[in-house]
Amino acid sequence: MIHRDSPSKSEIKISAQAQEQASALCKTASRVYSQSELAERIAIAAAQNRPLRVKLGMDPTAPDLHLGHAVVLRKLREFQDFGHKAILIVGDFTAMIGDPTGKKKTRPTLSREQVDANAATYLQQAGKILDTRPERLEVRRNSEWLAKMSFADALRLAQQMTVARMLERDTFAERYKSGEAIYIHEFMYPLMQGADSAAIEADIELGGTDQTFNNLVGRDLQVAQGQLPQIVMVMPILNGTDGAAKMSKSLGNYIGISESPQEQFGKVMSIPDSLMREWFELCTDLPDHEITLLCDSIQTHPRAAKERLAIEIVTGYHSAEAAAAAVADFKRRFSDGLLPEHIEDVPVSSDLITDGRIGILNLIKSAGFAASTSEARRLVEGGGVLLAGCKITDPRLQVTLAEKPILQVGKRRVARMIPPG
Repeated sequence: MIHRDSPSKSEIKISAQAQEQASALCKTASRVYSQSELAERIAIAAAQNRPLRVKLGMDPTAPDLHLGHAVVLRKLREFQDFGHKAILIVGDFTAMIGDPTGKKKTRPTLSREQVDANAATYLQQAGKILDTRPERLEVRRNSEWLAKMSFADALRLAQQMTVARMLERDTFAERYKSGEAIYIHEFMYPLMQGADSAAIEADIELGGTDQTFNNLVGRDLQVAQGQLPQIVMVMPILNGTDGAAKMSKSLGNYIGISESPQEQFGKVMSIPDSLMREWFELCTDLPDHEITLLCDSIQTHPRAAKERLAIEIVTGYHSAEAAAAAVADFKRRFSDGLLPEHIEDVPVSSDLITDGRIGILNLIKSAGFAASTSEARRLVEGGGVLLAGCKITDPRLQVTLAEKPILQVGKRRVARMIPPG
């Protein structure tokens, strides 16, 4: 591990190879603290003949991972492919408290049983992206060290942070100004996440941009314990299928990494064209020149580009064969006469649109395919609803209408949903 007796900066020669590796790893990152430190740390690790320890913490607050989670997991896999070791921290202890990041209210506390059930599915799903060989992946639960802390240990940890510094965090600052309650245990969350970095002696911590504050706290705690401060690399937050908000299961604008090939393909084909470059860059391994050709060339029709995006995503989480089958199934339903030749256009009232999105149940009712919310819910749960060729299974789904998607209920009820204005 890296301690104060590590080689000094003057003793380390940063090779062109280390610089190139750092540059490659920083590609697609929103921000790195800092790229020069990363190149230096790569050189130090090479001199010590050891891999970098690259940390990613994930609180198992829900059972499913989606493409938004995969953005950071894919970056972690990049580090593995360069020969470094991924340290996946399952936040079984911190999940019971709840990360206040991005929340305007205190998060509900999860039970140990809920956390354990969710954690089991996380590891299986993360394995779709990460190299799970023991020499490339170390899985730890932060209850290993956090659950063993005494009250005196917790007080010593709290001494590392001032209230003024904590209120620099935008979420807390907004809640404080609006008079929304902030509980003391929420202040402990960034410190506990930072304690994770010190416990496993991380060289690098990955996260989304919303995790920047928490990750930087880890640097401070490591220095206090005589370790070199971890490099912090934060990734962009992926926009959801609606193009209006970050991908989130609670908003219904997500694509799960364990969903069927047909579901994944259909959902990708329904996204707004404006999302394609972002999704190509963050969700696929295609080189820049090919992405530019697909997204910017007048020779490439947006539908063809979107189909390529869907193929890349389905192939990554299933197989090339599954992607080919999903393409054939999609085209069969939309091109081979399974839909009526003439589809009625149904305008949607602006009163039903909130932040550019409409709930799937309201959309079904707006089309006249259900008389009540409960009937629309039964149709969804019964598996008889398709939107833009994608089978809808989540009654909470929120969608945009920019692409004028085709809504199908059963075999005979079909309508093209037209946005207001």
